[in-house]
Amino acid sequence: MPFDFVLPDLGEGITEGEIRRWLVKEGDAVNEHQTILEVETDKAVVEVPSPKKGFVQKIRKLEGEIAKVGDVLLTIVEKLDVGEGLVPSQEKKSFGVVGRLPEAEEVLATPAVRNLAKRLSVDIEKIKGTGPAGRITEDDVVKASGGAKELFKDQYGSIERVPIKGVRRSIAKNLLASMRTAAFVTGMDDADVSGLWKLREKEKKVALKKEIKLTFLPFFMKAVQHAIKEHPMLNASVDEQSEEVIVKKYYNIGVAVDTSEGLMVPVVKDVDKKTILELAKELQELSVKAKDRKLKLEELKGSTFTISNFGSFGGTYATPIINYPDVAILGTGKISD
Repeated sequence: MPFDFVLPDLGEGITEGEIRRWLVKEGDAVNEHQTILEVETDKAVVEVPSPKKGFVQKIRKLEGEIAKVGDVLLTIVEKLDVGEGLVPSQEKKSFGVVGRLPEAEEVLATPAVRNLAKRLSVDIEKIKGTGPAGRITEDDVVKASGGAKELFKDQYGSIERVPIKGVRRSIAKNLLASMRTAAFVTGMDDADVSGLWKLREKEKKVALKKEIKLTFLPFFMKAVQHAIKEHPMLNASVDEQSEEVIVKKYYNIGVAVDTSEGLMVPVVKDVDKKTILELAKELQELSVKAKDRKLKLEELKGSTFTISNFGSFGGTYATPIINYPDVAILGTGKISD
């Protein structure tokens, strides 16, 4: 009996996600708990496992489409009918009283691609897709239109429209919520870190032997942890409904990481219980995951304080936005002689 697999509840109030990548195709055998697709939510890219063993009979949502929790993603069967899914490129045929008629092949394209084809006056039925399983991409449509790159224009010239979705949308919402909720006060000071510089240079050799890149950030995290322990009102959040300040007795520090999709803030848990090298190793792993979009939801939540190191880009002073619902953030600038 066919089993329709729906987008499950991913937690954290997530109601929808974009189908980023299918890891299986129609006709493939799948095992229970095998990762079958990647869904991009407003917080992270989530790997979705198969709920049961069987064969993929039909994929219901294409890459790039938005699926809401409860929408059918694909259909799984215990066994395929003879020939089903084995030769996907074989021409479908139909017969009637007047003889054999070729059946129109299904055009694989997302709504966004179809809308683009409509705007450019391109017949999508005549385009040969270069994407997975013959899916038609935006590049295919642009090429079919004559290679036009200027897809939009305003009164001054060509423009590009970039959809705000997924993680970018979440970042925008959180930053706006923070700006509207918190009363911002910024203090800027210089610090003599010559002693820290010497200590790091010394410990770098030890770290390299363990394949750990030792930056200044783990030292800053430890310093922050001690500071907010002495000043607990900075290690807190505000419950607006009950009008209470929730003072945290644990120390989870979020670290802003720049990625191609925008700013991500993975969280290092229990900073007070970890050594400098342990923090450096975890930061290294989280940074790679963030840039590869492999962070899990639990690695993006639970912060009690955040550090934004704009010094890595050569910045000296800035006013970082508080990572809501935290009540404070530290920005660190470049180190100069």
